[in-house]
Amino acid sequence: MTENLTKETFLEKVFNFEQDKEWAFKGKVPAIIDFYADWCGPCKMIAPVLEQLSEEYGDKLTIYKVDTEVEQELSAAFGIRSIPSMLFCPMDGQPEMASGALPKAQLEQVIKDVLKVEK
Repeated sequence: MTENLTKETFLEKVFNFEQDKEWAFKGKVPAIIDFYADWCGPCKMIAPVLEQLSEEYGDKLTIYKVDTEVEQELSAAFGIRSIPSMLFCPMDGQPEMASGALPKAQLEQVIKDVLKVEK
């Protein structure tokens, strides 16, 4: 199941950008953060794919969603200019951003290569 984040829950579960200058991921497993909007066609296309991935990877991976219309400050903090945009957060190292509705196979490759998660 994907989980919607507010700025508060983002600061608590992912990264407290108000306190920390250096990236420090707070998650227990790697995560994908999907920045989306309800009116966005490509966002609607990728939503079921993210749900599938959430089920397939289970507790090895967390998938969060951030509504850019509601969480404008959070979107601005990450420089979100186009949606969908996804932030891939590995356990170690820096996060990577990707824009656009990536096909499932490409998402699985990023999960393997960037997040170091196998099914």
